[in-house]
Amino acid sequence: MKLAVILLTAGLVATPVSAAAYSEAAPPDTPQQIAARLADSPSQAGRWIDHGRLKVAVVDEAAAAKVRAAGATPQYVERDQQQLDHLLAQVDRIARSQQGLQSWGIDPVTNSVVVKARTTTNAFATLGEGVRVVRVHSDFRQQSGEVNPGDPWWPGSESNCSVGFPATDAQGNKHFLTAGHCTNDAGQAAYGASGQSNRLGTSNVGGTHSVNAREGDMGVVAVTEPGWTISPNVNTWGQPAVTVTGAAEAIVGDTVCHSGNTAPNWECGTVTAINQSIDYGSVVIDGLTTTTACSEGGDSGGAWLRGNQAVGLHSGGNSTCSPNEDNSIFQPVTEALAKWNLTLLTGSGDPDPDPDPGERTYSNGTDYPIRDFQVAVSSVKATVTGRTNSPVKVTVEGNHTCLEDLNISLVSPSGRWYYLQRSGGLTCHPLPASKTYSVTADEAAAGTWTLRIGDNGYGDTGALTNWSITL
Repeated sequence: MKLAVILLTAGLVATPVSAAAYSEAAPPDTPQQIAARLADSPSQAGRWIDHGRLKVAVVDEAAAAKVRAAGATPQYVERDQQQLDHLLAQVDRIARSQQGLQSWGIDPVTNSVVVKARTTTNAFATLGEGVRVVRVHSDFRQQSGEVNPGDPWWPGSESNCSVGFPATDAQGNKHFLTAGHCTNDAGQAAYGASGQSNRLGTSNVGGTHSVNAREGDMGVVAVTEPGWTISPNVNTWGQPAVTVTGAAEAIVGDTVCHSGNTAPNWECGTVTAINQSIDYGSVVIDGLTTTTACSEGGDSGGAWLRGNQAVGLHSGGNSTCSPNEDNSIFQPVTEALAKWNLTLLTGSGDPDPDPDPGERTYSNGTDYPIRDFQVAVSSVKATVTGRTNSPVKVTVEGNHTCLEDLNISLVSPSGRWYYLQRSGGLTCHPLPASKTYSVTADEAAAGTWTLRIGDNGYGDTGALTNWSITL
């Protein structure tokens, strides 16, 4: 039973308190940071995020010791990666001759190869318990759609797609990545408006800059027309723009968001599987990632992010979202960058759009787990001169199973604390994907601003994936 207390509304200001009185140890490394420094080995069999911790499948104690030393949790399993890969190869040979399959790939959590099928099948029975067949009731389709306001692009006279991530080649020429099924035609004109108007460049130049086959679903549009620039600032549809700072590989359990020109435009969810073979009906594509986030026709090619890291290009989905199921699919962006030797444009690139001189927005897209009875701490450094505008706006993005368990506060460069929300309540409601608070403040804006989220309940989980402050 939760203790009933009054939940303060946004805008209340706490009595100034010294930050030194509330000092804690540095926040623990995120699962993504641990994964980046933990080297793969033959004794591992995949990794995933569970309740804010990185778990790694291992088959022996030597591998388990290395996993613990890196800060992750070992999970003993029966099959190593080589055995899973062998099973997957057998499944793949059978699957490509079958009808009614949705996808197939390795699931590290169950230490098996999972086949998702729309009809009952016994085709994989001889492969043993290492292969699991799961019934599903939806079809995946590579998406196209009608005209919608936002940031679409049009391949010739076809239905619109969405702009993915901007990139440059070795000569500094401008491009953006998008879905391969949007760039099938060689040398096709690319437009920024419907009706074949406002040309921005050419897709699939020379017929060598698009793939929509087993290798992947990815393509390139060359931005060549006068007046067009490329920017690392991702449109989040009403929220402060997210500036891309780099590229990363997604992990099962990651919170990811995608931006596309079809409603709901900006949508977040959880990675359910990586390296999956997806049967779209007309083509089977390997190496794709599935998520629980919703999407619609016209989102194809759009940007998928983990915090401020580029992770994927929108490939497809079922267009009718179901709770806790695979709803949307993306192509890993690092594969597309490597294939065409392109460099992702990050926050050091084109500064447009320029923020209003009267306010500045700063953000931190690093993921921090929100754990029971611990405090997640994330900071940004503001360089704006003068004093803060009032009110100061703080937007928190992420997920948590119980908003009422959270204390959320902002600490200014002067050490003053502003309470955005206090914990309390008899029932639990999930933290919205994006929640904005306003606080009255009048002090110097420059310096380090710190967001603190403390979890004062038990048995719930979550993560801070991004936050921004407008001063």
